Amino acid sequence: MDKNKKYGLRINRRDLLKWGGAVLVGSGANLTPRPVFSDDTQTAPPCEVPEVVFEPCSGGDAIEVYPTSPLIGGYVDGAGVVRGSVFTDPLIVPPALRPVPISAFGSNPAGPAIGWQSSLGTTHQIWTSDLRLPDPICYRIQLLVRQHYFTSLKALPIDATGNPTIPPRSTNWNPRYLPGSTIYGFNGTFPGPMINALYGYPVLVRFENHLNENPFNLDRNDFGDPLYRFLTHLHNGHTAPESDGNPHATPTGFRPGQYTDNLYLNYPAGNDDREKQAFLWFHDHYEGHTGANVYKGLVGLYPIYDPKLDPGNENDTSNPYNLRLPGVRTDNGDGSFDVAYDIPLAFYDCRLDDGVTQHKDFHNGCGETHPEWWGQTYFRHFPDHGFVGDIFTVNGKAYPVLEVKRRKYRFRLLDASIARAYKFVLMSSTGGPKVAPGVQGQYQLPDGQQSMRFTQIASEGGLLPFPIVRDSFELWPSRRKEVVIDFTRYMDGSPTTKGDEVYLVDILEMPDGRKPDDSSGYRVPVLKFVIGDLAADNSRVPDKLRDLPPIDFTTIDSLPHKSFELQRGGGLDNFFADPVSRIRVVDQRQAVQRVHAARVPAAGKTRSVDGQERRRRLDPSDALPSGGAPDHQKEWCGHHSGQAVRPRRRLRQGRHDLARPGRRGRDLPEFPNVHRQLRGALPQPGARRSLDDVRLEARRPERHNLAVDNP
Repeated sequence: MDKNKKYGLRINRRDLLKWGGAVLVGSGANLTPRPVFSDDTQTAPPCEVPEVVFEPCSGGDAIEVYPTSPLIGGYVDGAGVVRGSVFTDPLIVPPALRPVPISAFGSNPAGPAIGWQSSLGTTHQIWTSDLRLPDPICYRIQLLVRQHYFTSLKALPIDATGNPTIPPRSTNWNPRYLPGSTIYGFNGTFPGPMINALYGYPVLVRFENHLNENPFNLDRNDFGDPLYRFLTHLHNGHTAPESDGNPHATPTGFRPGQYTDNLYLNYPAGNDDREKQAFLWFHDHYEGHTGANVYKGLVGLYPIYDPKLDPGNENDTSNPYNLRLPGVRTDNGDGSFDVAYDIPLAFYDCRLDDGVTQHKDFHNGCGETHPEWWGQTYFRHFPDHGFVGDIFTVNGKAYPVLEVKRRKYRFRLLDASIARAYKFVLMSSTGGPKVAPGVQGQYQLPDGQQSMRFTQIASEGGLLPFPIVRDSFELWPSRRKEVVIDFTRYMDGSPTTKGDEVYLVDILEMPDGRKPDDSSGYRVPVLKFVIGDLAADNSRVPDKLRDLPPIDFTTIDSLPHKSFELQRGGGLDNFFADPVSRIRVVDQRQAVQRVHAARVPAAGKTRSVDGQERRRRLDPSDALPSGGAPDHQKEWCGHHSGQAVRPRRRLRQGRHDLARPGRRGRDLPEFPNVHRQLRGALPQPGARRSLDDVRLEARRPERHNLAVDNP
């Protein structure tokens, strides 16, 4: 049976106080959702009425102790020495998710009519036709309870010192296969599906909550939202709030049996080509459990291409604007497409329960241990130190290997970790990886030497103005970077040969969620590339990529300025300190920020520097010329002749429209500090978020530390 069923659907003290105990208890019947999935699909059974349970030790101080994960690939040799070997599992390269016909939604249609946006009766405030865009391509994603295996190798039980240990409920320390870890997955996988999107061609994704179903009787462990709610957020997407996973727009989230249609317009901010992005991701955004739900598997990928500059096809020479970045595109005939040699890499670190580490944080736990969960994912909400793992994975596999052709590749890197930052270098090694039991990362590359360089072409804001050759680069939680690696030659100019091995190595040591260190000699091989045969390569990396929107520095000093002083300390009194001081721009190449103001409470909510979000209302006059929807899009999703559609409410005029579009969050190689500090220097006085104001997150990148519940 479901191991959590004996507790019912629990609400701990933290959530009860946050929502208001009297309101919650007094309206308990309202917490039972009605299944609303289509009649022609498997209908979710009704949820149990949640039982309000105060766990005896919830709240208070967390026990911030990490378990030591079993050593993947580890064993003890005849001399009693711990050995290990990894890099045998192939890297999983996700294919593009395929669209569904509109009939897949059954009796709950998708469209612009009033009440059609979700099972809560909400309405899309803007539809594709308002921007003269074609009807959206439709996708269906179900949130499912499933198992995930991080490795196919056996693992050696070890203690914190790296020595073999006998795990609970066992009589020996022999290597053994790890149990599957329970995940909440988009379509039941980790990472979830990848949607290859294209600017000018909107996408509608129906997210259905099936998390109350447990067909394989899996143990859910003790993290993730206890009521199985979700909100899906397209990170940095230019998206209206009802489709944005905005906890202010949908504070209750979506419960089991409910759905939401997230409309991703794939429309650049201000209809400005310079605002186009390149690699987004979608993840859970539910208030209070963002970190836990993401760690439990709710991660999906969303590369977005530009049909003009970056269509994903290096072989298209008919388009004079095509940058011809690495990638060979195959259209699937249904609006989706796959791109070879263009590979996403989602980095995620985790810990596996050792069965003896106590469980207690601000969500639940009394300091108990769970020997029955040995080898399964362990998570705690550690507000003081953050949560970092000792096993590093790429696309859901620990220490995978990718065979590459002798040509250029484009890699889109995402840090999907809760708190860990990475600093990557490409290294070659004579001796190969060496086991490092009890050390984060489990393996080291002690004789590794840099042998190749990266050419960075994009960040979370989109293509850079020009490529940057880098020896290394850092990647922080929720951030993305895109690089090109040329596997035909090494940095000294010598050619590669078939069978050569190159490692992607993390050199940023991070024992907890606080400040990392790149000076310790720490070298964790995360991914192994094996050079294969020579392949055709019509790609290039041009000297010029995409222009940035100009910044008018003459107006900066005349605008309101806010800044915050971040200090250690606790208590709510610190949180309400008045912000003081300002940010002052000295000239076009230097911005000086004097930081003062509100302190962060110990339990850990973060606040953005600007305090308010800049946004500009989407205006139909900004529409892209579309020429109508392609036939395959009309066939798959959207309006049909003769379909009766109720009129939608009209968009109210935005009261605080900006005169010009905002700036993309993007690396500025000439003066990188300016753009980062100006993000917080342009608030809109009096601007208020409402359901009728379209939120434009593409203006600036989100810098999340998912260790904090919901930044």
